[in-house]
Amino acid sequence: MYMEMSTQRITSLSEKVSIAEARRNLPSLIRGAERGKAVELTRRGEPVAVLVGHRMFARLTAGRRSFADAYREFAQCVDLTEVRLDPDAPFDGVRASTPGRDVQL
Repeated sequence: MYMEMSTQRITSLSEKVSIAEARRNLPSLIRGAERGKAVELTRRGEPVAVLVGHRMFARLTAGRRSFADAYREFAQCVDLTEVRLDPDAPFDGVRASTPGRDVQL
């Protein structure tokens, strides 16, 4: 299944190719991967692998920041009081105010 990767994003696969067919068309599939397309490879109709270009592979396997690190960086760049965003507001009323149940350990 081919898919277009706009700004190096995978959206969805649109073409499945059997491994046997991939062997016959490998140069064409590789050129597509270099252009940002991905192919789902199947064996007996079941998905077994995805062929992607090196840039996409590098992006997918690169280390990612934790949410806490990303939020800290965001908070340094954006003054939440200036944008009138209360970081606790989305969670108001989500948790019960009761202490919970007694647990016997």
